[in-house]
Amino acid sequence: KARGEKISVLTAYDYPFARIMDQAGIDVVLVGDSAGSVVAGYETTLPVTMEEMIYHTRAVARGVEQALVVAAMPFMSYQVSRAEARLNAGRLVKEGGAQAVKLEGGENMAETIRSIVAIDIPVVGHIGLTPQSVHRMGGYRVQGREEAQAEQLLADAAAVADAGACALVLEGIPAALAARITAAAPIPTIGIGAGGDCDG
Repeated sequence: KARGEKISVLTAYDYPFARIMDQAGIDVVLVGDSAGSVVAGYETTLPVTMEEMIYHTRAVARGVEQALVVAAMPFMSYQVSRAEARLNAGRLVKEGGAQAVKLEGGENMAETIRSIVAIDIPVVGHIGLTPQSVHRMGGYRVQGREEAQAEQLLADAAAVADAGACALVLEGIPAALAARITAAAPIPTIGIGAGGDCDG
């Protein structure tokens, strides 16, 4: 980030796609809990289990030699307690072969991030449109269009970075706000669009 270099990130759920991405020189392969919707046909990511994430992560890890493998922590694998969060993050590394984990949330998850980082597991944060909060958000809606929301997302980004996250996913955030967060954050940001509205 200090040199202004772009980091390529793509999502994979299985061995063949992970192998293709790795051989193409992708820097980071994310094993998303979006596998629930994309692979299993669930309406949301909420039903995805730890066992499913470990399975997909293990398949991806076998196909990767160079890229960083980041596994998403599924719903309720890190929200109940910091002890459970540490255990489940450890399972994704030990059983799944991930080199880092991703979890959703900002200020509300800062201490959980700090707790996982404290046991030497790198964490990627995720703010903005957080699919595990689909019911609270009333659907998959762009976040941060109102000033109060924008200020909260800036605070969330700062909290996640301060907690020790190594990178930050910005999903479904207006491009101007994503640029503000990217400029302010001391860690790399990964932009995921919502209707082409985010280029963080």
